[in-house]
Amino acid sequence: MQDEEMYLRRCMELATNGTGNVAPNPMVGCVIVHKGRIIGEGFHAVFGGPHAEVVAVNAVKNKALLKDSTLYVNLEPCSHYGKTPPCADMIIKAGIPKVIVGSRDPYMQVQGRGIAKLRQAGIDVVEGVLKDDCDRLNNRFFTFHQKKRPYIILKWAQTLDGFIDKDRNNSDPHINWITDENTRMLVHRWRSEEQAIMVGTNTVLLDDPQLTVRDWHGKNPLRLVVDEKLVIPSSAKVFDNDAGTVVFNTLKNEVNGHIEYVKLNFTDNIIPQVLEFLYERSIQSLIVEGGREMLQSFIESGAWDEARIFSGNCFFFSGVRAPEIKGEIKFIESIGADKLTFILNSDQLFFHCR
Repeated sequence: MQDEEMYLRRCMELATNGTGNVAPNPMVGCVIVHKGRIIGEGFHAVFGGPHAEVVAVNAVKNKALLKDSTLYVNLEPCSHYGKTPPCADMIIKAGIPKVIVGSRDPYMQVQGRGIAKLRQAGIDVVEGVLKDDCDRLNNRFFTFHQKKRPYIILKWAQTLDGFIDKDRNNSDPHINWITDENTRMLVHRWRSEEQAIMVGTNTVLLDDPQLTVRDWHGKNPLRLVVDEKLVIPSSAKVFDNDAGTVVFNTLKNEVNGHIEYVKLNFTDNIIPQVLEFLYERSIQSLIVEGGREMLQSFIESGAWDEARIFSGNCFFFSGVRAPEIKGEIKFIESIGADKLTFILNSDQLFFHCR
């Protein structure tokens, strides 16, 4: 079992190389072992590209060794035709006699069918090795398929005395930074790892954010803006050509180039409506960046999975209070002069962090 866990951890390590590039597919890594020696490994690198199992098998120089090898993979091999052929069929054809699987795939077209197909072909399948860790690696994928919504991350910065901003109005465009440039670079890295990012009207009017990953290499997330009466000017940076933008409003449904206007019923809670829209668009992850009213609405609705809260080394003494949140503190770490607190929503946890 110790060796099995070691090779599964290597699979998970490989899988993370696909962060930000494989969605809506899961992150998957694969290792092939022959008599205690790794002879092939691979990971799913990009959506539409070859799956981890295919890459690992292709990496084996002497294919004759496959008939006496064990394949390790953190997620059940697929059994259906999608962008690529079924990995289960490829494993059977390769003659691999044993497969070690971390997680069962929650996707309804798989859900144990890949494992069943392997066993029907006479392959010895062991499943559930490091299951919690393998599930957690793909928490966005699992949340999307099991809860029918994206994995939701709340993010904000607050002062030592608990404010996220000073009192401002639209005539005061000055941004009151709480954290330093290194922290902002980290935020841009986070954006590159998720599929969508969301802000409200006041955040756009006051800060004019671009909501891109310009300080990091990677994909820009889809920008979501709540603008009930369409008061945000067309000159706002969220309407530039660097990324697509969806504007939730009460006035129109319209597509104008890379900008899409989507009507919602603002007399009801819009959060379930937004999440339904994202589920229909196969958006598996969402960062909510502000402002306070929007963040607090997600918290009170219970529709959040993780909060990332920066505490800057400064005081405002008055202004806009930070959201109030309760949950399971995952960890607290220092980033320069700032402090970062990760909180998990205890009511939404699939898995318990160790």
